[in-house]
Amino acid sequence: MAQTSSAPATASSRETSLKNAQRAAQVILDAKGSDVLLLDLKDVTDMTDFFVIASGTSDTHVRSTAQRVEEELRKEGLRVHHEEGLQQGRWALLDFVDFVVHIFHPTMRQFYQLERLWGDAREVPVGQGQSVGHPGALK
Repeated sequence: MAQTSSAPATASSRETSLKNAQRAAQVILDAKGSDVLLLDLKDVTDMTDFFVIASGTSDTHVRSTAQRVEEELRKEGLRVHHEEGLQQGRWALLDFVDFVVHIFHPTMRQFYQLERLWGDAREVPVGQGQSVGHPGALK
């Protein structure tokens, strides 16, 4: 990941980070992305607070979905600090510092299996402020 002057969100801004990550997930769903997963990385790493992981149906769909996330979040005042893979479309990464969006071509998602790699992270429902099975886990 690229070095930035920002750090992941403090405890007091986790709710804002969660809201923004959920907004990114919703944009992906609106763009017909599939298998959208939001992971809370608080107890796993300090490099970022949340991962949004999703699949597109083709290289073009991955690329256009990532561009749509970037555009929609920019309208809300959020800027990507680092991006990778947009030209190829096999795996697009958008680093917003407090959360990172990964959009994969299905074969690449199966190959990298980020869900397994980050298996200790809690899954957070898209559109809700609580982790699955952990009411109030973000407080």
